[in-house]
Amino acid sequence: MSTPREEGFYFPAEWHPHVATWITFPHNDHSWQGDKLAAMYPEYFALIRTISQGELVNIQVNDAALATFIQSQLPIYGIDPQQIRLHIRPTNDAWCRDHGPAFLVHQSSDSRLIVDWEYNAWGGKYPPFGDDNASPKAIAQTVGLRSVSPGIIMEGGSVDFNGAGTVLTSRSCLLNPNRNPHLSQAEIEQYLCDYYGVQQVLWVSDGIVGDDTDGHIDDTVRFVNSNTVIAMVEPQVDDENHAVLAQNLAELKEMRLLNGEPLNIIELPMPDPVVIDDFRAPGSYANFYICNAGVIVPTFDCPQDAFALATLTQLFPDRPVIGLSAKQIIWGQGSFHCLTQQEPQANACV
Repeated sequence: MSTPREEGFYFPAEWHPHVATWITFPHNDHSWQGDKLAAMYPEYFALIRTISQGELVNIQVNDAALATFIQSQLPIYGIDPQQIRLHIRPTNDAWCRDHGPAFLVHQSSDSRLIVDWEYNAWGGKYPPFGDDNASPKAIAQTVGLRSVSPGIIMEGGSVDFNGAGTVLTSRSCLLNPNRNPHLSQAEIEQYLCDYYGVQQVLWVSDGIVGDDTDGHIDDTVRFVNSNTVIAMVEPQVDDENHAVLAQNLAELKEMRLLNGEPLNIIELPMPDPVVIDDFRAPGSYANFYICNAGVIVPTFDCPQDAFALATLTQLFPDRPVIGLSAKQIIWGQGSFHCLTQQEPQANACV
């Protein structure tokens, strides 16, 4: 059996044009307990509205009653129903970045395929997760694409791509024994290369406080073009995030891309700590989502918001940078990138 990489497939950068965005609508209080689920809906629908202005939004919906609720909310939030597709099937939680399909495109044709990684809710932390684990195959059937199953645990938030052969990830997550304890670092790298179509894996150490994923990269370091990353930093030396982000930054400075060049690193200060009910949530500007309509950046009503938006505006001259409040969503320990999964256009269609 040939691998996707051998067949000429690869995972494109997030700024590659999209056919659609896939999300899984939140419906239980697993991630947002009590009244917090209803409190986050305005931010969630604002995310849907913004994405829908540039592409279709495919929503996995747990049941018909929830579909009726969503349809009732679209006019309230000014969302064009023609841009929304509801797919009723059982779901567990909302984090489509991690349990959703990985869409690959072919280097030179209009072919695409889906990689169906296994998903165990970040090391078995939040059962049940079987319905979410079944999501990639279900979506592959919906869109009529072939799927391949590597048979190991992988989450979309643990990896970030430059579209030119490089993937960034973290040791704290992918080398955690609660994911694939039978695999070495070299073996995991081989899976990444074979099934994401990359040639190079770059590793940072760890993630931020409050991130229950064991250190997903999409809260700390993100590509904004093929050779440039934003790196979250914490200027306050007494903050819990200062040391780990400084370590990540030092590691990034030593890295070299496939062409031998260093990364162009743009440092971005963390927001003020987001503390809700004595819990410090993983607020981070790195959890932005790049869609056709723009770059959607989580904001937290603090002074650093303006600097983050201005910096990202300079880094994305080809599309608007849109700040949306994530003060309620972040209580679920994730934000806009965690909630979304892009479906890229085939190369021949771009």
